[in-house]
Amino acid sequence: MYLRGGRLPTSPRLWGHLFVAALLLDTTPFTLFGYAGRLIPSALMGIVNASTPLFGVVFSMLLPSDERPDRDRVLGPAIGFVGVLTVFGVWNSLGTVSVDDRDALLGMLLVVGANVCYGIGTPYLRRFVAGTSHGALEPSALQLLPASIPLLLLVPWFGGVPSDPSWRVVAAISTLGVLGTGFAYVLQYAIVRAAGATVATTVTYVVPVVAITAGIVLLGQTLTWNQPLGALVIILGAALCQGVLRMRGPRTRRAAPHSSSTARTGPTDSPPGT
Repeated sequence: MYLRGGRLPTSPRLWGHLFVAALLLDTTPFTLFGYAGRLIPSALMGIVNASTPLFGVVFSMLLPSDERPDRDRVLGPAIGFVGVLTVFGVWNSLGTVSVDDRDALLGMLLVVGANVCYGIGTPYLRRFVAGTSHGALEPSALQLLPASIPLLLLVPWFGGVPSDPSWRVVAAISTLGVLGTGFAYVLQYAIVRAAGATVATTVTYVVPVVAITAGIVLLGQTLTWNQPLGALVIILGAALCQGVLRMRGPRTRRAAPHSSSTARTGPTDSPPGT
């Protein structure tokens, strides 16, 4: 960012909002994903992560905003949560639950917790941080820099820093950080600016497809029948929430946003890196 002439904000108030947004959109969910990855397969993590837009819509309607609920935005989360319950296999709780089942349930709940953070953080970011004149690179840095501070302070005391990590571990973390987070954030913000938030959030539909394919082909993971089925139901609910899919019938017309509002909410209208 420095080499490209980027600049950091000077307002302490804006830095405070950035720090809160970083906790909700980066520090907390990334940590929850890390713990969940020790309990459930990556393919299942990708499936549950597809519910991110559902929580975003729910909290956007609960928190003060210019988005008004309509039939699709109310029906979409309801359908999506049915998909989440399908992925969880809630009917299994009627019988004896093994230790592995409890670990899988905990892992999926950790991913849901991360999605809840995204759902709260996105309208917060939109309300208090959006409207800056920065390009696609600066918002990525403005989220990741404050997000790193709590980890730098807490991990040495509570996280258990490995004393001698192998080169494979270092290479894997570096690849995930540079490509899966850093470069992905820059791409996400660029897509929001070029095509809008609705197009950018459709990346959520690709996440379970990539996660399932990579998990099965590269890692030999297996899924039960209800998990891909639940993924399809979640995607259906998310598509209704975002207006990609419409239910037939009359609906109340949404008011068109003013040009100043569009410019204010453009760069940070969806959580990147999900």
